[in-house]
Amino acid sequence: MWPILLCSIISVTLILDRSHYFYRARVRTPNICFKVKNLLKEGEPESALKLCEKAGDPIAHILAVGIHIRHRGQEEREKLISRAGSKIIRQLDKNLRGLAVIGSISTLLGLTGTVTGMIKAFMKIQELGGRVDASVLAGGIWEALITTAAGLFVAIPTLVAYYYFESRVDNISFQMKDAAAELLEG
Repeated sequence: MWPILLCSIISVTLILDRSHYFYRARVRTPNICFKVKNLLKEGEPESALKLCEKAGDPIAHILAVGIHIRHRGQEEREKLISRAGSKIIRQLDKNLRGLAVIGSISTLLGLTGTVTGMIKAFMKIQELGGRVDASVLAGGIWEALITTAAGLFVAIPTLVAYYYFESRVDNISFQMKDAAAELLEG
């Protein structure tokens, strides 16, 4: 049970960390790409940069990088924007693998508890020479069931959070790619 408890503490910590990070990374300025493109067409790159800095989200960051390097060659701009996007994705993905690992090992730890509980129950049966008393077996069976439940109670919310955060990373990644493509085209 102690490893399962440790997994639950780590899981809650990682979920809170990622929730806070994704809250800060949310898109604050709807249609920012459209607004930035219009400002650039009007010849106001400083205003476009201020808008991006004010927004402070990953899409705005990619647009700001694109504005800063707008006078370079197409191939170099694509490379630099791609590199900036990769860096943002790594920040978004941070600690998500840990959630996946905890979700997987929590169920295995619960299963391990089930196996050890059943071993204890069968050891009691052997000690009693086959004369089975339900109250004697209850301790081992209870241990088996409680560890299984605890492992599942940790694993299920952890995996739900993991898949939710992964979908957020994918969504932001697609939005950044679209914003970069629009900026490079325009």
